[in-house]
Amino acid sequence: MARVEVEGLTKRFGRVVAVQDFDLEVREGELVSLLGPSGCGKTTVLRCIAGFERPDAGHIVVDGQVLNDVPPERRNIGMVFQTYALFPHMTVAENIAFSLMIRGRPREERERVAKEMLELVHLEGMEDRYPHQLSGGQRQRVALARALAMRPKVLLLDEPLSALDAKIREELRGEIRRIQKTLGITTLYVTHDQEEALALSDRVVVMNMGRIEQVGTPAEIYNAPRTPFVARFVGTMNLLPGRLESGGRFLWREMEFRIGMGAETYGNREAYLALRPERLKVALTLEQIPPDHNRIPGRVEWVTFLGPIGRLTVRSNGELLLVDLPSDEAVRFPGGSSIWIHFHPESAHLVPKES
Repeated sequence: MARVEVEGLTKRFGRVVAVQDFDLEVREGELVSLLGPSGCGKTTVLRCIAGFERPDAGHIVVDGQVLNDVPPERRNIGMVFQTYALFPHMTVAENIAFSLMIRGRPREERERVAKEMLELVHLEGMEDRYPHQLSGGQRQRVALARALAMRPKVLLLDEPLSALDAKIREELRGEIRRIQKTLGITTLYVTHDQEEALALSDRVVVMNMGRIEQVGTPAEIYNAPRTPFVARFVGTMNLLPGRLESGGRFLWREMEFRIGMGAETYGNREAYLALRPERLKVALTLEQIPPDHNRIPGRVEWVTFLGPIGRLTVRSNGELLLVDLPSDEAVRFPGGSSIWIHFHPESAHLVPKES
């Protein structure tokens, strides 16, 4: 296992700053995801760590060794690409053992390691097949096995599941986590899929325009976003712009809400009240609402069926708010229904406005 430290990383492509002042420490055996929209710099960070790009500023440090001037082939870092990058003229076993072959390892060792890797990724019996004889999910497993065959200190994965369909992505996601835990290998995982990042990671780094917006556990990122960008990008969020007053009172236009979580740290300031759709409740009358809940009157515009949940789009105070209910409950509130949205003070989260 290895510790990875990225210190003040900056990378430019001409006039475009792809990554700016990026600092991150990845602990031994940890899986950290870099999450963000296309073009935010996450793949550039990965390529700098791998040695395929040279930083304009900053340092890449693995187990105390600065790697800036170390060529990629001497970094002992494994990388899995989005496009698999398998050699079509080689069998599965030959692809997996390729890194060992170019290092001059004996044939017996190459065959033994290939067999071990095939068992690890659950592809036993496929060693003599060629890439074109495999499914997309199987090819990605071979790419993962090839990266692991060289026993790297660090594993880098660049959106490895994005080319696969949803069912295979979910299956392989679990396999990647199982393998990473089994080997205890320090791993950085690049993705733009928030569900993937939350499901896989020990910690998530949310990036935007080359900078880090927030680093935290999946629960912290989802439940306590620190910036409006994170609140909007991760999951679905209702953001109500207003002002926090003394005593934990939040003013949204002419409405006033009682806020519990984190209110005492803000003081009087402009902020967003962040409300996850699944934390909101719906009632037809005021009498149905618990006395300690905040309440918002509204009118259902439409209902969207999303399998186990029904998403109500509700117009209130000139805004559209989203409310997620179990599907069998959502059908009780068809379009045109006048309702009350209500929520406990601790169900809301405060997010400071952009400076």
